Amino acid sequence: MKLFYASASPYSAKVRMGAAVAGIKIEAITTNTANEPADLLAANPLGKIPSLITKDGLAVFDSRTIMQYLDRVGSQKLYPRNAAKRTDAEIIEALCDGICDSLLQVVYEGRYRPEELAYKPWVDKQWAKAMRGLDHLETRIPRLGKVPTNAHLAIAALTGYLNLRFSGKWERGRPKLKAFSKKFDTAFPDLAALRPAA
Repeated sequence: MKLFYASASPYSAKVRMGAAVAGIKIEAITTNTANEPADLLAANPLGKIPSLITKDGLAVFDSRTIMQYLDRVGSQKLYPRNAAKRTDAEIIEALCDGICDSLLQVVYEGRYRPEELAYKPWVDKQWAKAMRGLDHLETRIPRLGKVPTNAHLAIAALTGYLNLRFSGKWERGRPKLKAFSKKFDTAFPDLAALRPAA
């Protein structure tokens, strides 16, 4: 399988960690979406990452869709088998992805818009959404077991992205999230190497 990804992308990180946990080997192809490479657009008309190409040539995109696919075809399940626990894990994954969506809006506003044209109320609103999400997540972190679930991987990808782009700006008042990030790295060093990086 092939995966179009970017090393800084939290969504890519989650999928790469998911593939590793599921026991699926993938060829990770570093991709700059700004260049709109033809092979990415052929797989995903939205031109977004991550995008997975299966052995059969099926293009699977959106990180949650890819995670569900990996869960079905892998040797190790990524989602809890119990229906209620699975729903809880899926909600946490959606929350983490939503927080990342808001954080990316903050990053993109600074990256792609000239400073004099940046719209601070929009940035502030996105930041407030992300911080509310983190406060909510702080009270709902699932305990780490021997094998991480989709929820653990989503939190690891999110906190990795926060550490990469917003170090020193999110940690206050969130000791459990800070502790989770360190515990995850200690418990799963091979996965920690796949977290968002510059």
